[in-house]
Amino acid sequence: MDKIIKTISNNGHFRAYALEATQTVSEAQKRHQTWSSSTVALGRTLIAAQILGANQKGDDTITVRVQSNGAITSIIAVADTRGNVKGYIKEPNVDYKRGSTGEVLVGDLVGQGWFSVVKDMGLKTPYTGQTPLISGEIGEDLAYYLTTSEQTPSAVGLNVLLNEDESVHVAGGFLVQVMPDAPEAEIAAFETRIQNMPAISKLLRSHDHSKAILDAIYGQDQYKILAESPLAFHCDCSKERFADGIQGLGKIEVEKLITENHGAEVICQFCETVYNFSENDLKELI
Repeated sequence: MDKIIKTISNNGHFRAYALEATQTVSEAQKRHQTWSSSTVALGRTLIAAQILGANQKGDDTITVRVQSNGAITSIIAVADTRGNVKGYIKEPNVDYKRGSTGEVLVGDLVGQGWFSVVKDMGLKTPYTGQTPLISGEIGEDLAYYLTTSEQTPSAVGLNVLLNEDESVHVAGGFLVQVMPDAPEAEIAAFETRIQNMPAISKLLRSHDHSKAILDAIYGQDQYKILAESPLAFHCDCSKERFADGIQGLGKIEVEKLITENHGAEVICQFCETVYNFSENDLKELI
């Protein structure tokens, strides 16, 4: 089962999240039929949204948007505070950029653009933050957003590794943040430790990669686990919601659907679920 582990250093000066998101990304891949590069780009964005959702409370939702000028132009992921996430990528069939080791590369395919975060906290106007993409690799862009837009010095690592048949082998990541009372000397030493960590792709290949990630961040037995909670790909769409949307088109447009199409088919962009409305369904909406 996918999960997020929330931890804090023994001295209370640093906190870190470690995420296992293999099933989440695998489900997204199956629903959207993504090819390898698109799978990795979408998967990283879903994990980024889950990280941000873990920082919220109540019924808040987080929307992460990656918009760029590359072969992959748009990715959207929406997460809540309970670990649920949904998302889609505009170009699901991208697969042509690999490193010398065969690892899927994302940055060159995303290119230049913007990393945006929308926080819906139940207020009249959601909070929106936006920073330029600095690499297109998503993890580095999330760290830059948190450090620049939210003034929270952060380190982020996230990745999706694929099997030879392009299915998801493992997906996960981490977030490390400095607490407000951390001494400068400790921060400098901790930054050096983070910079010298093994690559996230190597850590994800460990038998227990959540523990491997946390041990690499803090050192063995140098942290406390605060909480552990589930993560999942979950879409909250329903026929009733889409019915409201169709009804909002107005009587004339709904009548056109009846006379010209004899019904309507609606596909959820986030999860590819198909909803069919018969002529009688549409007549009831008028």
